[in-house]
Amino acid sequence: MSEMTIMVAVHKPYWMPEENIYMPIHVGAEGKDSIGFVGDNTGNHISLKNPNYCELTALYWFWKNQYADVVGLCHYRRYFSTGKFTSDLDSKKASILKEKDYRNLLLDCECLVPKKRNYYIETVRSQYEHAHYKKDLDILESVLCEFYPGYVNAFNTVMNSKRLHLLNMFVMDWALYDKYCTFLFDVLGKVEERTDLTGYSVQEARIYGFLAERIFNVWLVKNEIKTKEVPVVFLEKINWIKKGTAFLARKFGLVGK
Repeated sequence: MSEMTIMVAVHKPYWMPEENIYMPIHVGAEGKDSIGFVGDNTGNHISLKNPNYCELTALYWFWKNQYADVVGLCHYRRYFSTGKFTSDLDSKKASILKEKDYRNLLLDCECLVPKKRNYYIETVRSQYEHAHYKKDLDILESVLCEFYPGYVNAFNTVMNSKRLHLLNMFVMDWALYDKYCTFLFDVLGKVEERTDLTGYSVQEARIYGFLAERIFNVWLVKNEIKTKEVPVVFLEKINWIKKGTAFLARKFGLVGK
């Protein structure tokens, strides 16, 4: 049977699934004390870029230093799930997918993705511009126009839509993973060369993690990847009222970024 590894990006000690396909990776491990998980700071790595690249430092580390026939990425608080769970934490943990679940889901698709978030009242482009810095998205667009013109139509399709796969979560085979990482890190590297992060808050400094969520969708559309949407379980409670209020405040310019 082919080997499967689902990376779990983690930055602090936390509960982990017992299923051996899950590989917790301490992101931003360079210069930090060990938390008992493998770090993203051995071999060929970009660990020090974690404040800007977020979970992508795990993605890069595995791509350059490891191998599995099937590769995925989750987070220590967010996992692909059966969707059958209650608000009880044990129920949420029990819903996390196992290897057999992933294999069954992949029988008729190329890539597993989270269900899309629907922005309803605005497009993917306007949501990014309200939530982050417009200039960063403009730089990404200019890089695609200059170096990947074949992706421009897909970029516009994604930007003009109102729904998006978020979280940088996926499961796919190695061949696709290699193609995606090659594209992703080349594009982000070119954006990074043109971007000045002076004055960015800690939140906004996570720019390349935010942009990658959009780039992933563009890559899926351009390459006509056959996807299947899978529920995501959040192990910790989400304050949707707080998130919704913050979103509306940003949209209508009531607060700064």
